[in-house]
Amino acid sequence: MNTSSTSNPVLIPLCAVDLTLASPVTIGEGPSGNRTVVRILSMAISGDRLNAKLVGDAAADWLTVAGGVATVDVRATVETNDGALIYLQYRGRSDVTKGIGSAPFYVAPTFETSDKRYGWLNCVQAVGKGDLASMRYEWFEVR
Repeated sequence: MNTSSTSNPVLIPLCAVDLTLASPVTIGEGPSGNRTVVRILSMAISGDRLNAKLVGDAAADWLTVAGGVATVDVRATVETNDGALIYLQYRGRSDVTKGIGSAPFYVAPTFETSDKRYGWLNCVQAVGKGDLASMRYEWFEVR
């Protein structure tokens, strides 16, 4: 295999994400596993290139747990400190065989915006790691 034209991924710090969540609404066991919906009350994004806060009421995590694996499915809209609107979503997983919050969550955020100042985000695949104790993620752009 010729690897001369490829290189290993590089992680560039993108931002920290701090969350405040509402009380969970547990749906219970269904075809996808044990489903819980958790509304996001606040989201603060801070970094050298991206600073934003949650806007609107339509932000939540549609969490499922099955077979010792928690899968997060988050969607939210944020507004940057200079007025750009950005839709973001991320899915990810955590090993919850020892209970929810016992292991970190690993996520893969993506972004959508029509604001030209932040158009570069439309091409970004990010990765992140967070935990329930701090309700904080660190996100990195993959290059």
